[in-house]
Amino acid sequence: MPERATVVVIGGGQAGLSAGYHLKRRGFGSALAEPGGARTFVVLDAETAAGGAWRHRWESLRMATVNGIFDLPGFAQPPIDPDEPSRTAVPRYFAAFEEQAGLPILRPVTVSRVLPADGGDLTVETDRGSWHAKAIINATGTWTNPVRPHYPGQETFRGVQLHTHEYVDAARFAGRRVAVVGGGISAVQLLEEISRASVTFWYTRREPVFRDGDFTPEVAGREVIAKVVADVAAGRPTGSVVSYTDLIWTPYALAAKARGALERRPMFTAIEPDGVREADGTLTPVDVILWATGFKAALAHLDPLGLRTAAGGIRLTGTQVAGEPRVHLIGFGPSQSTVGANRAGRDAVRALVTYLGRP
Repeated sequence: MPERATVVVIGGGQAGLSAGYHLKRRGFGSALAEPGGARTFVVLDAETAAGGAWRHRWESLRMATVNGIFDLPGFAQPPIDPDEPSRTAVPRYFAAFEEQAGLPILRPVTVSRVLPADGGDLTVETDRGSWHAKAIINATGTWTNPVRPHYPGQETFRGVQLHTHEYVDAARFAGRRVAVVGGGISAVQLLEEISRASVTFWYTRREPVFRDGDFTPEVAGREVIAKVVADVAAGRPTGSVVSYTDLIWTPYALAAKARGALERRPMFTAIEPDGVREADGTLTPVDVILWATGFKAALAHLDPLGLRTAAGGIRLTGTQVAGEPRVHLIGFGPSQSTVGANRAGRDAVRALVTYLGRP
């Protein structure tokens, strides 16, 4: 028989933890407190331990390099060594928050799909049974949905192909010829790192645009959020981060430029066994193709609910899916940043308190 919860939170990264914190703060406890023995809420996390996607970041991504981790609600970060890998520092911080907040987190639990149930509820199907819920807060992020473009001849390549999702460190590619594909923040970070010991070639579909001056949350940040909010309010698919922000001249970007690694090439037209066919028709031999081509929101489990617009996006009003008060998306669209995820968790809970008629 399915278990029952008033609210099911799907995902245990920063957004999911924020939602859990605010649910508990607004009177949703972790015990069997609802009529019929249902939980008030539960957090289902596919990971085996705390940390969300941070557990899988590449080894060389240090805390000094990440774009900033905003404090989880009510729990300031301790002093962190800037040279510590983010894949250990952030999960440790998340684990401490979970212990202090006492959240009802079940893991590892992978949600396969969400669909309507009898009586107006939702059924959340997982690899460890099903849940019936009156509402869900989806906080699944993007890490499990990497974008993997396909080019003619890709299957004939004799070298190594991998996505940022599989990248660990540059030592594996020392002395080899590496094509890095992508125009985002991760592509620039990895170009800088790999180019220290390898010959690199940078390919992007469009000419990269670097922002003049610093990116300030007070001005530029608000402009970016306004653009993303406009897209989700209209039901349009959201673009990559840099499509809204442009690239920034960070220390690693300046180091890559000084090393000559930011000499961008137009996208190749095909992949051959020993290299890539350039836009001008020449062949460039490469040993490795690294697809730093980003991620899309991991929302396939929500497809049975028919939430997408004709344009392929999901229209939101705040965090709520337009016309579907039982479903809130956080860590999505304008709330993909860590500070945005915190606020979205609070806003989703506030809306659900009203929808569920709770005091």
